[in-house]
Amino acid sequence: MATWCLPRPGRPGLKRLVAVALALPLAVAFTVTGCSGSAASQVTYVVDGTLSSYNTNTVVGAASAGAQAFARTLTGFGYHGPDGQVVADHDFGSVSVVAGSPLVLDYQIADNAVYSDGKPVTCDDLVLAWAAQSGRFPGFDAATQAGYLDIANVACTPGQKKARVSFVPDRGVADYMQLFSATTLMPSHVIADQLNIDVTAAVLGNNGPLIAQIAKLWNTIWDLKPGLKSDEIAKRFPASGPYKIESVLDGGAVVLVANDRWWGPHAVTKRITVSPQAPDIQDRVNNRSVDVVDVAAGSSGTLTTPDNYERSDAPSAGIQQLIFAPQGPLSQAKTRRAFALCVPRDAIARDAGAAIANSRLSPATEDAVAQGDGAAEAGKFAKADPAAARDELGNTPLTVRIGYHGPNARLAVTVGTITKSCAGAGITVNNVSLDSSGPQALKDGKIDVLVASTGGATGSGSTGSSAMDAYDLHTGNGNNLSGYSNAQVDGIIGALAVSADPAERVRLLTDAAPVLWAEMPTLPLYRQQRTLLMSKKMYAVSRNPTRWGAGWNMDRWALVQ
Repeated sequence: MATWCLPRPGRPGLKRLVAVALALPLAVAFTVTGCSGSAASQVTYVVDGTLSSYNTNTVVGAASAGAQAFARTLTGFGYHGPDGQVVADHDFGSVSVVAGSPLVLDYQIADNAVYSDGKPVTCDDLVLAWAAQSGRFPGFDAATQAGYLDIANVACTPGQKKARVSFVPDRGVADYMQLFSATTLMPSHVIADQLNIDVTAAVLGNNGPLIAQIAKLWNTIWDLKPGLKSDEIAKRFPASGPYKIESVLDGGAVVLVANDRWWGPHAVTKRITVSPQAPDIQDRVNNRSVDVVDVAAGSSGTLTTPDNYERSDAPSAGIQQLIFAPQGPLSQAKTRRAFALCVPRDAIARDAGAAIANSRLSPATEDAVAQGDGAAEAGKFAKADPAAARDELGNTPLTVRIGYHGPNARLAVTVGTITKSCAGAGITVNNVSLDSSGPQALKDGKIDVLVASTGGATGSGSTGSSAMDAYDLHTGNGNNLSGYSNAQVDGIIGALAVSADPAERVRLLTDAAPVLWAEMPTLPLYRQQRTLLMSKKMYAVSRNPTRWGAGWNMDRWALVQ
């Protein structure tokens, strides 16, 4: 048995040690302890938003905190490490390149990979993930088609452990390791058992009526609601990772427990309660009833750090932005530009402790490519100009409802700042704090503007890949919440996905910027800042800029008693 004495988060050696721990061979048992004491049996983990669905691939699920909660419950061929990079998960399986042009990949699932209900993990799960996110089959409420749109075929013999994935010619996706990663692969046998069908045969045979039934279940069968019975959880929510769901509590918290059928190194902490952020977060920290808090900075107001906690603040890969509804008072580009002119982006970013973000198609990076993306065109929208906004509107009054998932102190201040500034342009702003999904409220016409991060998320929302995140402005993408459609921009987004040449990326982004600033489907504000707060007795917890957050390695966490 390997026993480790871990440094605290932020100290030298942590990332290297965690990476080594996750890469240990299956035959080696792994236990994390502190320099004294033993690991507690349970930990409480607070995340950004709701835990509404086990399926984080739907529009609502992707915008929730589900990825933070289930990164080690639904595993895949990769996970997102502490810098947002994709790390191959060799416990789950392997990916090998068969050919480069067109791109062909072989996926091999571990022979002993099995769900917590005893059913094997098979290539059928890859077929379902592709079908749901490829855009080829109607009815799936998938958040994104990024990468899956470019897959021509998934060759899978039902029930087997191997799949060959062939891409469309000239569509070799550069970030292909983003595909079929943690939280992407849902248990297809749950749908197969419910409908008493062969899901893979239905999809690969293009059986329209059956695919419609599959899509309907994929959208809803994994919804999480308090009061789910244990036998129903075991049947509908099986896990393929170190943890499985035990229960859903009143208030929306989800209790995860060690999965006794997990074939890799066992989870260090046997029980983790994942709890959505609530107004009482400061009280819970003060009375030590939470151990890890991973939320957007400022969302809970001034979160004081007691002596027995440690705190770190860092930028995420997600962009906090205004997302305009496709219908209502801001449905026209001219009106959106007018509204953007009265938004004081400089003051909003300054209050958030961040620089103004201008990029829409290169949001996950802070390199020179992203920094130059749209900077020139964005200039006149940096500071509020109510007079220019009023002129753009022709002195016509306008009322706009701005919503965000609440309570959120940071976004409440943001909306207040916009309200005050835009009043000078004759624009009345109504503040709408939402207790449900922001994307759904925008879709239902309950608000005209959503303040959220990438893809409408409460948290980071980012995949860690700018090429993948850019699809939230691609025609037909589920998390394209503004309903934006522009053939030139679609072409640019598609080209970014298959290009690894920095010079080509700069050219593409330069071409897109004038179009996007003229049509204004969204208004980027700043890179969402993150706060990671944890007990000083917690070990192996590290921040993560993607939507999977600190939960990326929760099976290695230890609370030392």
